[in-house]
Amino acid sequence: MYDYIQGKVVSRLPTHVVIETGGIGYFLNITLQSYDQITEGTELKIYTWLQVREDAHLLWGFTDPSEREVFLHLISISGIGPNTARLILSGMTPEECRQAILTD
Repeated sequence: MYDYIQGKVVSRLPTHVVIETGGIGYFLNITLQSYDQITEGTELKIYTWLQVREDAHLLWGFTDPSEREVFLHLISISGIGPNTARLILSGMTPEECRQAILTD
């Protein structure tokens, strides 16, 4: 697994970001929380999770390690996949998500 990628933000959209490092542009799926913290043209360290599927290898990126931690907890729940976890984390911070889970 890749823990993080550090490099220049080449482009960003609400659903993904492209980080260039070592002459390679990495396409990372992101949440809206991460999108708000990313500025195009700046250097960035983004924490990652690699999803290996039969038809694709997808990188997911998070500007904060706690966001990745909550994301991984969410996808471990039956019926919640990466896209659903992204939607959940796009609407609340990792701490708000933790509190929502703890208080039911």
